Amino acid sequence: MTQNLWIARHGNRLDFVNPEWFNTAERPYDPPLSEDGILQAKQLGQRLASVGIKQVFTSPFLRTVQTASIVADILDLSIKLESGLSEWLNPEWMPVEPERLSITALQEQFPRIDPSYSSLVKASYPESSEEVLERTAKTARFLSTQFSEDLLLVGHGASVIGTAQGLVSGTPEIKASLCCLVKLVRQGEKWEMELNGDTSHLSQTEDVIRFQ
Repeated sequence: MTQNLWIARHGNRLDFVNPEWFNTAERPYDPPLSEDGILQAKQLGQRLASVGIKQVFTSPFLRTVQTASIVADILDLSIKLESGLSEWLNPEWMPVEPERLSITALQEQFPRIDPSYSSLVKASYPESSEEVLERTAKTARFLSTQFSEDLLLVGHGASVIGTAQGLVSGTPEIKASLCCLVKLVRQGEKWEMELNGDTSHLSQTEDVIRFQ
């Protein structure tokens, strides 16, 4: 069996562009996309428009849902909220569990969300670096087993790394820059990486990969 798994990181974050936003934000650990992040998501969608993706899964954080929704508009697909793709719930980054928009609020704002889908893996605060890699690897294995079509997973820096490393043998170094693409191809039971952190679809890229 052949299956293509595309893994993307969200576009640029508003707090990366405007750090002062954090000081007055209602949900400071759940920033939206910046204007250039929205453009990056559109360019990502255009890149993926003709590759045959059938299912889109996304972390439930706002920036990933925005990215996935923009891509899904171009692909004319629904999106499924998967907690297992969530941001690394690192207590050194976030002193408390990050507050996010409720599922209901997200569904009202993003009509492509599939309300019938339930996450296969739950992210739990706090997490160590080992725990986030284990959680995201498990998510990739579950999703690729339960859904046999070509899939797109939209996540964060840590979840892009963890999902890819969870399927490819060895521990490859993953280039998880903003709005990048990783492509994994399954032949039988073995996964091979065809793209690693590809950003050729973007008009602007970051020189330094930022995670927080």
